Amino acid sequence: MIKHFETEWGGKKLIIETGKYAEQAGGSCTVQYGDTVVLAAATMSETAREGMDFFPLTVEYEERLYAAGRIKGSRFIKKEGRPTDEAILTGRAIDRAIRPLFDDRIRNEIQVIITCLAFDGENDPDTIGLIAASCALHMSQIPWNGPIAGIRIGQNNGEWVINPSYQARESSLLDLAFAGTPERIIMVEAGANEAPEDVVLDAFWFGQKHLQKPIELIEQVRVEVGKPKIQISENIDEESKVKKQNIESLAKSFIKEKTRELFFSKPKATKSERREEKRRVKDLLKEFLLEKNVAPEDFRFGLGLVDEIIEEMVTQSILEEGKRVDGRSLNEIRPLICEVQMLPRVHGSAHFKRGETQVLSVVTLGAPGDEQTLDGMEYVGKKRFMHHYNFPPYSVGEVKPMRGPGRREIGHGALAEKALSVVMPDKESFPYTIRVVSEVFGSNGSSSMASTCGTTLALMDAGVPIKAPVAGIAMGLASNSEGKWKVFTDLQDLEDASGGMDFKIAGTKKGITAIQMDTKTIGLTREMVEEAVHQAKEARFTVLDRMLSVLAEPRPDLSPYAPRIITLRINPEYIGDVIGPGGKMINEIIATTGVQSIDIEDDGLVMITSTNAEGAQKAESWIKDLTREAKAGEIFKGKVTRLMDFGAFVEFLPKKEGLVHISALAPWRVNKVSDIVKVGDQIFVKVTEIDDLGRINLSMKDAPGNVYPERQSSPPQPLKPPQN
Repeated sequence: MIKHFETEWGGKKLIIETGKYAEQAGGSCTVQYGDTVVLAAATMSETAREGMDFFPLTVEYEERLYAAGRIKGSRFIKKEGRPTDEAILTGRAIDRAIRPLFDDRIRNEIQVIITCLAFDGENDPDTIGLIAASCALHMSQIPWNGPIAGIRIGQNNGEWVINPSYQARESSLLDLAFAGTPERIIMVEAGANEAPEDVVLDAFWFGQKHLQKPIELIEQVRVEVGKPKIQISENIDEESKVKKQNIESLAKSFIKEKTRELFFSKPKATKSERREEKRRVKDLLKEFLLEKNVAPEDFRFGLGLVDEIIEEMVTQSILEEGKRVDGRSLNEIRPLICEVQMLPRVHGSAHFKRGETQVLSVVTLGAPGDEQTLDGMEYVGKKRFMHHYNFPPYSVGEVKPMRGPGRREIGHGALAEKALSVVMPDKESFPYTIRVVSEVFGSNGSSSMASTCGTTLALMDAGVPIKAPVAGIAMGLASNSEGKWKVFTDLQDLEDASGGMDFKIAGTKKGITAIQMDTKTIGLTREMVEEAVHQAKEARFTVLDRMLSVLAEPRPDLSPYAPRIITLRINPEYIGDVIGPGGKMINEIIATTGVQSIDIEDDGLVMITSTNAEGAQKAESWIKDLTREAKAGEIFKGKVTRLMDFGAFVEFLPKKEGLVHISALAPWRVNKVSDIVKVGDQIFVKVTEIDDLGRINLSMKDAPGNVYPERQSSPPQPLKPPQN
């Protein structure tokens, strides 16, 4: 039976419908906001997967080009294929929002699929998709501690706006999207134009109070059509259950004792040290259990507790003693290394290392035509700044197959790109296409923020005139079920545990440019968010100071191996003249001068890219001549193209002719045009007049530098008859 629910939210109707589509899913609904419509379906497998040691949740966000009334631009493939980066980022954001509210002991597979069915170009489907996912889960039989809602906050003329349109977001100081409840924030994804911390916090509190309406609407759906929740129990017989409890009871106190001894007797500064100590705890536990007559096949009941107890004790040490496993204070950053000019030949490079997190960022400058073409449901157009992030398995000491960038790599690359995009120079002043690749050589805590710092240094090393340097830091949280919590700076491995958060904040000395937060709690309180934001500012300034001690500002010159771009602006009416029929003229200029490329914008901006300065200058002169508008009084050297009885036509600029009247050919009376000039002659001419029709009159006799043929003497005149 179809059910319809709606409420007014942000000046528009938020509509939820159930019972119409995807009825075989555990829970499904459509959510409409404006004319954007999203379908969410949540399904759980009937049985648990044997031998699985993690919670098997997958969240997929599907774009459909028909939603925007578009057909794929490729000539050969018209069906949607691999998800766009934007679709992957939306799916990740929804995943990060809903995941903390599941019991991570569940071993039944759970899949949430969100599909955009209609897109109006104004209302972003990511916020609507999150609400749809929350509703589908809450109304289903799947155990989930929701509901939550998502919201987007912008600022228009100093006023906060709920769910601003794409156009409004372009001029907004910040674009803050987050999920949670009126009491707690559970996921954040934000970009900002150097927004002050207090302004960002105000946006959070404004948005948080407006989460109530969609949550109440989801609760209404649950009341009317919700299914009873399934109680998940361990798939284990009574005898094995008793055995497990006995072994866990034996193991807990032993693990705690050994963890205290091996991890906290002295600081463990590196991840490898901590990994080795964890392995020792497991080996000692096996020996202990063997002594207690536990069968080897049952060791798993005790070994499964090791990671959990170690993380609990790391958290407990922070809460009770303010002591971290590596010996740092709560606001202390690990040792920093910043270096530039790391590689020969490349256009710019930098090495950034924080503790064991290590990134090499490399810049490539390309022609304007190297821009990336975007052909997705939401975004169609060009992108001239790209940051790509590579995360090989050896960076965390693992062996895995390498099959191209995954969701994590795309998400981390996009975060650094977002953090830096607002400080990139405009196309008019720096028309290069800019690609940065961050190679993660070691990862132990926020390689995305290390990529942000490395990219800043690499851009400055390349001579890219960024408006301000950007740095980033990840803040962590230690909390327990009793309500105790502490925020700490520069999160790393064992500290990213249950009851924690990964709160990444990037920005300049002036303000914040990007935020990404996810948590392993039921959400952050207002006090937690405020402390994290203010403490991150201090840490960001420390990192920036260290970076600027190595390279204080962008280099004044580009690498000698980088292409040079000459820009000029022409009258848009002459763009066709520069391109020529079928591109004939522009291709002739490129082939003759040897430049790399010539790109022309619709507004008349011409960009000539070349590694050869002489060729670029020739191309520039050629284009200037093609598009030059002659003025009366100017003198040109031209070629005679046609002779007429009344004068000669002269091409004095490419594709531009004028008439030298017979009376203006020479300083004397000329009887025949061919007596002075012939087709193909090179002569100097002066522009004397441009009439209302654009016709150009030239003079040869008034232009200096011409050489005339010998003056013809006049034929003898008959004598006049004498007068009587």
